Amino acid sequence: MKTKHSILLLSAMSVSLWLTSCDNKLNLQPVTSVATSQALSTPADLQALLVGAYDAMSSINLYGGDLQRDGELLGTAPNTGEILWTGTFAAPQQIYTKNILVNNGQADVTWTDAYRTINICNTVLANLNLAATADRARIEGEAKFIRASMYFELVRFFGKPWGDGDANVNLGVPIVTTQTTTLDASNNIPRNTVAAVYNQVIQDLTQAETNLPATNGFFATKGAAAAQLSRVYLQKADYTNAASAANRVITGNQYQLVPIENVFDLREFLNGTNTAETIFAVQITDQDGINDLNTFYGSTEEGGRGDIEITEAFFNQLEADDIRGALFYDDAVGAIRTLKFVNQYGNIQLFRLAEMYLTRAEANFRAGTAVGATPLTDINLIRARAQLGALTQAQLTVAAILRERRIELAFEGTLIHDLKRTRSRVGSLNWNDSRLIYPIPLREITTNPALVQNTGY
Repeated sequence: MKTKHSILLLSAMSVSLWLTSCDNKLNLQPVTSVATSQALSTPADLQALLVGAYDAMSSINLYGGDLQRDGELLGTAPNTGEILWTGTFAAPQQIYTKNILVNNGQADVTWTDAYRTINICNTVLANLNLAATADRARIEGEAKFIRASMYFELVRFFGKPWGDGDANVNLGVPIVTTQTTTLDASNNIPRNTVAAVYNQVIQDLTQAETNLPATNGFFATKGAAAAQLSRVYLQKADYTNAASAANRVITGNQYQLVPIENVFDLREFLNGTNTAETIFAVQITDQDGINDLNTFYGSTEEGGRGDIEITEAFFNQLEADDIRGALFYDDAVGAIRTLKFVNQYGNIQLFRLAEMYLTRAEANFRAGTAVGATPLTDINLIRARAQLGALTQAQLTVAAILRERRIELAFEGTLIHDLKRTRSRVGSLNWNDSRLIYPIPLREITTNPALVQNTGY
C-alpha cells in the first residue's frame, strides 16, 4: 500500500509526546516530521519514538474512546437497544443505524490512525539496535503489544467475524511489519486473510508477554499482553487458550478487585488515576489527551455532548440489589447517563481485572475445565462485589455468564465483539451481516488497486 494518500506513507517519525512518567510527564521531547536517519541516533530518541506510538494509540479515533464508542453503537439495535444515539455527527449516526456509507468518516480515521500507529511501531522495531541492552526486550515488547492491538481492532471492524466461513480465505486487513517512509506507488499491498491477521496478532502478543516486565509504570506490562491475548483467543472461541491467558493475569498477583465505587474515576474534571484493578489504561490529563467517551456519554454539564443516552433496555437486565445500578444517574434534562466516563480527564481503562475473571469463567465453562478456579467461583466473585447473592451450580449457564459480563463491562466497547463471537443478533440483523462490518475506506480503495472492498459497499 505504498500509494499516494495512503496512511502507510505517513512518516514513521510523525509522532507526538505521550505521558512518560507519573512524576515527570514532559521529560521526553516529541519527534515530528524528521528523517529517520536524523531523528533516531540515541537510546533516548528511540524511547521518544516509542512514547509516540502510545500517543498515536491513544488518539480519540482509537483507544482514546471512539473504538469503544463504536463497539457499542454497532452492537445496539437502533431505538430499541441499550443506548440511544441523539447526536448530529453523520459518521457515528450511520454506525448506530447500520447504514454505513463507503465514505464513512469514522471508518476512514479508524483505519488511518491505526496504520499510523502500526508504522511508528514498525520503525521502533527496525531500530532496536539503538536501545540499551537492558531495555531492548522491553521496548520490543511494548511496540509489539501496541502493533498487535491495532491489528486486532482493525480485523474485528474491517474483516468478517471469526467463524463466518473460512478465516483462511476471508479477507482481513493488509499486514505491514516494516517501516514505510517513502512515497512509492509500485508496491501496493493487498488484504491478508482474517486468519493471517489473527496469527500475526497472537505472534506479537506472545512475544510481548515474554519480553515485558510485570510492572512498567502505566506502560504496557506482561499482564496487559496476556489480557489482550485472552480477548483474541475468546474472539476465536479458543477457550483453552483464553482461560489460560486470563488465568496468567489473575495469578500474576499484580492486580486486585477494588470496590465498585472505586473502579471508575467518578470525580469531575480532575486528572484521572489508575486503581489496583487497572491492567492497562490510556492516560488522560488536563494537559494531554482527550477522553472521547466523556465527550459522547457525558452530559453538557460534565464537558460532554450528551449524544449517547442509556435506555431502560439495559436496566431491565439488572437484579434489584445490583449496586452497579448506582453507576448511572439522571442528568438535568432527564436523560440517563453512565458515571463510568463522568470525568473528562479520567483515564480510559482498556483492561481491568474483572474482565479476566469473566473471561476465565466463560472459557472454562465452555471448555469443561477449571483452569485456576471453577466458573462458578469466578462468577460469584464478581457478583459478590456487586452485592448480589451467589448462583448455584444449577443456575450457572452460558446465558448467565454472558449476562454478568454485559452488566459488568457495559459501555466499555465490548458489545459488538461479544455479539459476533456468540453469534447473536443485533436487532433484526444476523451476527455476520455485512452491515456490521466497516467498509475499506474509499480513499484506500481508490489509491490502491490491490485492495478488495467488503461485500455490500
